[in-house]
Amino acid sequence: MRFSGLSCAFVLLISTSLLGCTHTPQAAKQTNHIGDKVANVAKQMVGTRYRFGGNHPKKGFDCSGLVQYSYKSAGVKVARSTQLQKRNSRLIAPGKMQKGDLLFFNQLGKRMSHVGIYIGNNKFVHAPSSGKYVRIDSLKTDYWRKHLASIRRFTNL
Repeated sequence: MRFSGLSCAFVLLISTSLLGCTHTPQAAKQTNHIGDKVANVAKQMVGTRYRFGGNHPKKGFDCSGLVQYSYKSAGVKVARSTQLQKRNSRLIAPGKMQKGDLLFFNQLGKRMSHVGIYIGNNKFVHAPSSGKYVRIDSLKTDYWRKHLASIRRFTNL
């Protein structure tokens, strides 16, 4: 069977196009998409007042309430408490951090007593403590680097 020059070029073009489409895993795209949504919601909450037990922008947030609200807004149901959020997530290596990952901190002598949401570029959003507001901080500061206990990702994503 003989092909004309035009039909050979067409077959070559189609085959190289198809080869380029086989490389991106679908699960990775979905996780990043959810993480992006979570990070964006959390960033929109910056300036909301801290409130112990709070889980809504109108009432205020504590750290785990901010996590729960941000994930719920992205369509993912997660537990309310810091301890359950830790239990329902898996450990991630520091070099594998993605937007939406959870950053757990040891503060005031308590293990995993605080949680924030990673938003990229070594920054995270969190609801710090009474009298303060949801804010963005850097993991490069001595305080947060020293108190970082683990990086985790929800297992149901």
